[in-house]
Amino acid sequence: MTPSNPHPHPTALPDPTASQDPVSPQAPVTPPDPAAPLDTTAQLITRITSELGTRLGHVTLNGSPGTDPTRTPTRTPVPTFPTPTLPAPALLLVAHGSRDPRARRTVTALLDVVRALRPGLDVRLGHIELNEPGLDEALRGLPADGPGAVLVPLLLSRGYHVKHDIPAAAAAAPRSGASRPLRLAAPLGPHPLLVEALHTRLAEAGWPAGAAAEGHGVVLAAAGSRDPDAAVDTRRAAGLLSRRLGVPVVPAYAAPTEQTPTTVAAALSALAARGVRRAAVASYFTAPGRFATQVADAAPWLAAAPLGAHPALAALLLHRYDQARSAAPVPHRHLTSA
Repeated sequence: MTPSNPHPHPTALPDPTASQDPVSPQAPVTPPDPAAPLDTTAQLITRITSELGTRLGHVTLNGSPGTDPTRTPTRTPVPTFPTPTLPAPALLLVAHGSRDPRARRTVTALLDVVRALRPGLDVRLGHIELNEPGLDEALRGLPADGPGAVLVPLLLSRGYHVKHDIPAAAAAAPRSGASRPLRLAAPLGPHPLLVEALHTRLAEAGWPAGAAAEGHGVVLAAAGSRDPDAAVDTRRAAGLLSRRLGVPVVPAYAAPTEQTPTTVAAALSALAARGVRRAAVASYFTAPGRFATQVADAAPWLAAAPLGAHPALAALLLHRYDQARSAAPVPHRHLTSA
């Protein structure tokens, strides 16, 4: 017979399934009688501990009562909070300005269309010249601790106003610290949405619906600029309109310069040399004014109205605004008096 080892190996683990005392099993613990008198402090502590353990066994982690003290407690829900939404910067529309009172009314109507397309957006107006409010005044009117603004030029191509006047006004605007950040949007053209508006205005003036007949053409009349980029942008817009209409489109300028030398009369002659017998003039202006009237008077057949408060133009303004929101703010330049 193998003798029993009274000193088991120190690394030996007890069998968890074996009884610790097979001869004399432990007697069950009888909970104290809540009605029994308490003779000592120890008995009082025992009763409190027993009742507290019983009650806690019926409460889950989230604080709701439970009926089964042995079931797995439910996970405490993690509170969620909505992601804070930063206020959107204002859309500050920068118009050129005109002595023609119809221009201001047209721009105001266009702003109403923009507001209808984007309810709740703070939409403001500033002019480069000739009309109030001026751009400087509009910039001063922005809330001092507000989210700033995106300056969207109501201009159809690159040029001096886009490259110099508007950035200079934004850089000189009064700001404190990082408040009122200002961003600059690109000019509106060239873009297919402008072509949509041009086509609508031509159709309103009498341009034939559907495919144009042979012998038709269009002069795309713009303002003119000394900046060669403006000429590039206008030629690209003419190309987009030509593809849309299926007819030749020649750019021309109400105020010719060395960079934009073609007059409306010269553009009409160029179209006639290509066999065009019926030439329309498309007004590549955002609002009525001296230039728009001048080119319309030169039209031999039909002349379209300026783009005006067309929904496509309003949608393009918002598109340029959205594009510029992620751009870097304009650096602030502190100006000192001489």
